[in-house]
Amino acid sequence: MAEATDDGGEAMPRAQEPGRSVSSRLWDLLYSFDTDHTELSLADLVRRTGMPHATARRLTLDLLEAGALERTSGNRFAIGLQLWRLGTLAPRAETLRSAAQPFVEDLYTALRQHVQLAVLQGDQAVIIERLSAVNAVGLTSQVGGLLPLHCSGVGKVLLSHSSPAFIDEVLAGRLQRFTPRTIVDPAELRRELASCRSTGTVVVKEELSEGAESVATRIVDGSGNVVAAMSVVVAAGSIKLQAAVPTLVASGLGLSRSLGWRPGIPVRAA
Repeated sequence: MAEATDDGGEAMPRAQEPGRSVSSRLWDLLYSFDTDHTELSLADLVRRTGMPHATARRLTLDLLEAGALERTSGNRFAIGLQLWRLGTLAPRAETLRSAAQPFVEDLYTALRQHVQLAVLQGDQAVIIERLSAVNAVGLTSQVGGLLPLHCSGVGKVLLSHSSPAFIDEVLAGRLQRFTPRTIVDPAELRRELASCRSTGTVVVKEELSEGAESVATRIVDGSGNVVAAMSVVVAAGSIKLQAAVPTLVASGLGLSRSLGWRPGIPVRAA
């Protein structure tokens, strides 16, 4: 997969490395799209992948013909319906989304805030479902968007229940500071992750976005594996997060039961 690149000056992906397969280059083009870049021009694709213009143009036309990309206004490109259709067949996300729907809806009805469900994907959390009130605090991420593990509620839940080796790898990497309140000290994060493993919940206050706070809980399957995290995101200071914990935990336990978990089944790390 190509390295991410944006206007922030990240390293250009090495798309011209010898030995790169055609399929890997096609994925480079597709991975250029994200929630902040849903439409891209050919020049954008060339810049974000590092491919020669002729190569990017030829492969983009192949993706258009296959329905993986579509043309939009201004001769730009967007992810096509054919690729979206394939995405809906992903069993991990769709099984969880279907099982979670009544619990997410009930939690949203009770709290009238952002309610979201996320799973682990690589070294990030991906949002697979969200319900949001019209007047809820503004968020930058969307369904399908990625969240960092070290400073988001769902991310901390998923990270805390990962293997020790994976936790070591994440904490040894670059821990980006998004706000003045982002915790980037590995020792402090380890203490917080240990608490999350013990209680199954975590509270995050303005670590990812200023003005936004969240509380998250784990979702467990019949084997005791933590397969997802559910969170409520609110405007900072608008409600007492601890007051939302019992309702959130009850929804998380209900969803876990629907996935086969029962009291007495121990929660396991990945």
